[in-house]
Amino acid sequence: MVRRTVNDLLAFRSVAQEHSFTRAAAQMGLSPSALSHAVRGLEERVGVRLLTRTTRSVSPTQAGERLLATIAPRFDEIEAELSAIAEMRDRPAGTIRITTGIHAAETILWPALAKFLPTFPDVQVEVNVDAGLVDIAARQFDAGIRMGETLEQDMIAVPIGPDMRMAAVGSPGYFADRDPPRTPHELSRHNCINLRFPTLGGLYAWEFEKAARALNVRVEGQLIVNEIAMARQAAIDGSGIAYLPEDYIAEPVASGYLMRVLEDWCPPFSGYHLYYPSRRQQSQAFALLVDALCFTGA
Repeated sequence: MVRRTVNDLLAFRSVAQEHSFTRAAAQMGLSPSALSHAVRGLEERVGVRLLTRTTRSVSPTQAGERLLATIAPRFDEIEAELSAIAEMRDRPAGTIRITTGIHAAETILWPALAKFLPTFPDVQVEVNVDAGLVDIAARQFDAGIRMGETLEQDMIAVPIGPDMRMAAVGSPGYFADRDPPRTPHELSRHNCINLRFPTLGGLYAWEFEKAARALNVRVEGQLIVNEIAMARQAAIDGSGIAYLPEDYIAEPVASGYLMRVLEDWCPPFSGYHLYYPSRRQQSQAFALLVDALCFTGA
């Protein structure tokens, strides 16, 4: 009944505004007889004539004028709101919350956001930089960026970056009176800069592999940090050997501030992935950001 009444009110509004069944029918994509039937049914239900019909014109009665003045603005507001919502389809909007580590934020996320944000000015992105593997559902994040090997099984994981390599590095000054290690076991003779990640609950074990032989080495040293930028700077300043992403130390290695060791023990591995719950209902803004990140990582 409600749906029928709404349809009949829309028919009445169109005829009253156009002063013609023919023009109103063309506007609504209906036949004039169907429109006439709808208006007549509305008049019968309210018990009042709403339109005065002559052979030349159609005009609202006093009751019709009153009803038109009441319903027309409301239908106009509804149509305006629907148009605004439809524009959101063409102009994505909303907030996207992402958690990531500093390295992925600098090398993967920001290059994508630098192009994405100006293109979609109604989208807001909140970035939380955290060294740990965050429970994105509990912390109400839309997605996270981490290494592919560290993700939960119930997550959708989309690769957004190339394969990576780690690099063991120290300054020329540090190695001036020390022999560089030739195997991971020889790291026990060196002052190593440890990383502590909240998710692991302890110090990060340096992972090496050569000829299908994998080694996880617990190193020791005077300095423990939870952020790779400080580990890199400490290595440059001669405080010991650091174990960091290859691209993160490429510039100081090229400039001679750092030198690599154990390079043949550092094979490539799966790089960064964007992960989010498999049950997540994607907004258009989120889907577009996923596309932007995949394009950057391609």
